[in-house]
Amino acid sequence: MFQYIIKRLLQLIPIMLGVTLLTFGLMYLAPGDPASMKLSAQGVPISQDIIEQTRIEMGLDNPFVLQYLTWLRNFLSGDMGKSYADHLPVAEKLMRALPKTIMLSISSMMVTLLVSIPIGILAAVKHNKASDYLIRCMTFIGVAMPNFFLSLLLIYFFALKLNWLPVLAEGSLKGLILPTVALSIAMSSRYIRQVRAVVLEELNKEYVVGARARGVKERIILYKNVLYNTMVTIITLIGLSIGSLLGGTVIVETIFIWPGLGKLVMDAIGARDYPVIQGFVVWMTFIYVMVNLIVDISYRLLDPRTYSS
Repeated sequence: MFQYIIKRLLQLIPIMLGVTLLTFGLMYLAPGDPASMKLSAQGVPISQDIIEQTRIEMGLDNPFVLQYLTWLRNFLSGDMGKSYADHLPVAEKLMRALPKTIMLSISSMMVTLLVSIPIGILAAVKHNKASDYLIRCMTFIGVAMPNFFLSLLLIYFFALKLNWLPVLAEGSLKGLILPTVALSIAMSSRYIRQVRAVVLEELNKEYVVGARARGVKERIILYKNVLYNTMVTIITLIGLSIGSLLGGTVIVETIFIWPGLGKLVMDAIGARDYPVIQGFVVWMTFIYVMVNLIVDISYRLLDPRTYSS
């Protein structure tokens, strides 16, 4: 297992280098002069002499390769640059927003698992019955409904009409409820359909027929045997969802004013704050590949036959 982990970590090195090169290259080719944007964001009077001096200070007069290597060296040492908007270190801004996004991701994932696993199993057990059709219909609606529309509906009913929850989350625990629900509904709908499909497949296998013939209780078959054998699929879904949650909660965080990474990067895109965008993309890529590594290790622990080496 240790050798496998080391091998996978070594494989991640060229991936991360490629991502850093691609990210820096896209920012390099983006329209606009970074020196002018930096001065404009800081409210400094712009003249040609000041722009040229700023370009030299930022190293923009150097060739692309030298700029990239300098940026990469600083990035690896923990210096992601400074924001054009407020001149704060990018690493500090990311670390300040990351806990909020992690909190929202964990709460959404917990709600999703608590809802989707039992309902998915119920839909599989009640295959082609009224409850199964109802669950499938609801999941179709949940998958089809966009997050932004669902978020607005939740705000309208629970915040404006019923006045149960705050309109703006702003980092509070009470404000966490609505964005969690908004993210969980779509994820739960996908999970329920996946859990239903894999449980149906397991229920038709010979070991289930044999267990029933021996008089094993249905509950034991479902939650001790079938559920364990579906864990690979569930872990796959969790790994994909964590990656998308950490980097893809932009719309929900923006609507609810949740001070996480999604809102941070949206503000940075609007202000063309390139250092923040670069730091966000590379940092999210690193988290995503590490989550995938943990998922692969989980496969190997659950079923050693998954990999031959």
